[in-house]
Amino acid sequence: MTRIGTTDLDVLPLNLGGNVFGWTADQDQSFAVLDAFAAAGGSFIDTADVYSQWVEGNSGGESEAIIGAWLAARGNRDDIVIATKVGQASAQPGTSRAAVQTAIDGSLRRLGTDHVDLYYAHIDDQDTPLEETVAALGEVVTQGKARYVAASNFTADRLAQALAIADDLGVARFVALQPHYNLVHRDEYEGALQDLAVAENLAVLPYWSLASGFLTGKYRDGETVDSQRAGGAARYLDDRGRRVLAALDAVAADTGASVTAVALAWLRAQPGIAAPIASARTVQQLPDLIAGATLDLTPEQLTTLTTASA
Repeated sequence: MTRIGTTDLDVLPLNLGGNVFGWTADQDQSFAVLDAFAAAGGSFIDTADVYSQWVEGNSGGESEAIIGAWLAARGNRDDIVIATKVGQASAQPGTSRAAVQTAIDGSLRRLGTDHVDLYYAHIDDQDTPLEETVAALGEVVTQGKARYVAASNFTADRLAQALAIADDLGVARFVALQPHYNLVHRDEYEGALQDLAVAENLAVLPYWSLASGFLTGKYRDGETVDSQRAGGAARYLDDRGRRVLAALDAVAADTGASVTAVALAWLRAQPGIAAPIASARTVQQLPDLIAGATLDLTPEQLTTLTTASA
């Protein structure tokens, strides 16, 4: 288990991504994945009010609604750590006080709960003063609608400003950070953002941990993959990506684990990382994710992967 920053939330170090629920997984498939995740000891689920607005006929909130239906059917709300987000839904764009207040009530209604455990600013809304965003999120905590608040897609400078503003205002400060980070996308997090997260004891919960599926190893030269994410994953199949796949194959052979599990284990070993976010469309995809939450790599294996991805 791992602690989410300075909170009292202890979770398996794997954050199950809910972006596929209502998109590539219907309600029955989603329930099956959620049941298997909980049975394996998982409890931490990530979603957002915008999921899956991009699907024709959807308006956003479909993922939250499926998770809410599952929580109601299983009666297990107290056993589950729910994270959701505000800022990208077309119905309530941005993180103004009005948008945050409307969005949190909508999320709670769809999730069928009176609070979420972690509430993110999904984006750094440059059109809203940062003081207003921080105060609005702090108000959600004061109201009891969220236990903790967090940031996604913030730069180091803006994140540092937000933390200082929260301290000045005496409101809840961000306890976690959700950046884009994985073995083939490192520059955005490593450096100033990583240094700040570690110094401030923020739990880092990276999204796209498997690079749209590329780090599962199924995207290779000459292979055709039937997946909604194939285009995104294929862009990594260059000389560097091939080096990373070769290193993953070598470490997987050493450990007896899958390429997927090794990629997640590398991520977990990086400074600040608490629980990588990864999604499963089917129950069959879940065991490799669970294995990645418990696999510990040797310093030599970590160096092999880090060097290949440089």
